Amino acid sequence: MSVSVNTDTDHRHGHKQLIKKTIQAVKKNLPPVSAFNFVILLGLVSLFSDMVYEGARSIIGPYFALLGASGAIVGFVAGFGELAGNVLRIFSGFLLDKTKQYWFMTFIGYGCLFAIPALMFTHSWIVASILIIVERIGKAIRIPARDAMLSYATQKMGRGFGFGIHQLMDQVGGMLGPFLMTIILLEHAHYSLGFALLFAPAVVAIIFLVVGKKHYPHPQSLEIETHEIKPDKIPTVFWIYLIAACLIGAGYADFPLIAFHFEKAGMMSPIWIPIFYMVAMGMSAASALFFGWIYDKKGAVSLMIAIPLAAFFAPLVFLNGFITALIGMMLWGIGMGAQKSLLKAVVGDMIPKKIRGSAFGIFNAGYGIAWFLGSWLMGVLYDTSVRDLIIFSVSAELLALPVVWWVWKRGAK
Repeated sequence: MSVSVNTDTDHRHGHKQLIKKTIQAVKKNLPPVSAFNFVILLGLVSLFSDMVYEGARSIIGPYFALLGASGAIVGFVAGFGELAGNVLRIFSGFLLDKTKQYWFMTFIGYGCLFAIPALMFTHSWIVASILIIVERIGKAIRIPARDAMLSYATQKMGRGFGFGIHQLMDQVGGMLGPFLMTIILLEHAHYSLGFALLFAPAVVAIIFLVVGKKHYPHPQSLEIETHEIKPDKIPTVFWIYLIAACLIGAGYADFPLIAFHFEKAGMMSPIWIPIFYMVAMGMSAASALFFGWIYDKKGAVSLMIAIPLAAFFAPLVFLNGFITALIGMMLWGIGMGAQKSLLKAVVGDMIPKKIRGSAFGIFNAGYGIAWFLGSWLMGVLYDTSVRDLIIFSVSAELLALPVVWWVWKRGAK
C-alpha cells in the first residue's frame, strides 16, 4: 500500500512540475509587458526632465547674447557642459557596476535638474554657465544607470525599438519645453518667467521616478540571463565604434550656437527660435523610433543611412535663409534622434551585462569629449569663418561612415 501511495505522490509531483514548466515556457514567449511598462515609465521621467532642459536650451543662445556673451563663449559653455556631463560618466558607470545602486544614482542625477529653474535669478552669463554645467553633471550621474536599466528592459522587445520608444518620449518633452518657452515669450517676452515655470515639470519627473522605484526595485531582473558565453571585458570593436561616435559628436553643432547664429544674423524674430527647435525635436522623436525599428531589422546599417542624411544640416542652418534654416533644423533633428536611439542600442548589444554600466560611461565620456572639442572649435570658427565651420562639420560626419561600415562588417549588429 505504501508503495502505491508513494507512486501516486510522485506522479502528482511530476504532473505539477510539468504544469509549472509549461507555464514558465508560455510566460517566456508572452510579450514583455512588464518590461514595456518600465520603458514607458522611464520615458515619462525623460519627457518631463527634457521639458526642463530642452525648454531652457531653446532660449539659452539668445539669452547669452542678451547677457553679453560671444559666439566662442556660447560654444565653450555648451560644449563644456556636455564634456562634464559625459566624462564623469566613466566614474558613475564604474561605480554603478560596483554598487548596483541604480535608483540612488538616478535620483541624485535628476535632482540636479532644479539648477535650470534657478536661472531665473541670474543676471550674469558666468552664473548661468555654472548652473547649466551643474545640470549636466547631474546628467552624468543619472544616465549610465538609466541606460543600463533600459538595456535590461529592452532585451526581448528589441533594443533599437526600445531605445527608440524612450527617445520618442524624450523628444516629446523636447518639443513641449520649447513650446512653453514660445508661449511665455509671446505673452510676456520675459526669459526669467520661462525659467521659473520649468520648476513644475522637474517636480513631475521626480514623482514618476518615485513610482518607478516602488514598482521596479530591481530593474536588472528584467533582462533574462542567457547561456551565451561572453568575456567580461570590453571588446576591441567597441573602441573602434567609439571613434565613429566621436566623429559624429565632434561635427554636430550644439543648438545654443545655432540659436546664437539666428539671433546675431537677424534671420528671424526671437519668437521663431524656440519654434525651430520644437520642429527639430519633433523630427528627432520620429526618426528615433523609425531608425530604431530599422536597427532591430538590419542592424548598424541604419547608421549608414542616418549619418549622411543628417550630415548636411550645417550648410543649410548657417546660410542666411529662413526656409533653408528650417530644412537644416529638420535634418539636425533627424540626426539627433538617430544618434540617441542607435548609438546606445549598439553598445547594449555589444557589451556583456556585468560591465554594461562601465561601457556606457566610457562611451558617453568619449562622445562628450568629442562633442566639447567640436563645439568649442565651431564656436571659434563661427567668430572667424562660418564657411570653415560648415566644412569641419560636414567632414567630421562623413568621416564616421567608413568606421561604422568596418564595425558593421565585423559582425556588430
